[in-house]
Amino acid sequence: MTERFETVVLDSQGVSAWLTQDREVLAMLHVFNTMGADLVVGANTIVEVTHARVNEARLNWTLSRVKVEPVTEQAAKSAARLLKQAGLHGHKYAIDATVAEMALRQPGPVAILTSDVDDMARLCDGRVRLIAI
Repeated sequence: MTERFETVVLDSQGVSAWLTQDREVLAMLHVFNTMGADLVVGANTIVEVTHARVNEARLNWTLSRVKVEPVTEQAAKSAARLLKQAGLHGHKYAIDATVAEMALRQPGPVAILTSDVDDMARLCDGRVRLIAI
């Protein structure tokens, strides 16, 4: 990976892979850390990754190493506009839209670690680098 990123946003799959210590994701996070990139997650991503089998201590440790962005009223309205512009709607895309909105307002260059490259590509419209996991 030769690109340099100022900010790396993790969607729920990115956070989940970190929690389960996926080697590929851990290697990428090491590279991002070395380049000094800020790691960012949306507050609603915490809700999305939390379930009965999540190690809460590990989740809290992981969250202590990232910047957690709130989903404000303004952010929600901006995310809704992204959905409309992309021709998407409904709960299936709602959290993706908030992740995309958050990524678009971070200091660039920005990358998103995501398992949903197709939908994120529609929402971000080429303005962030998408890294498939």
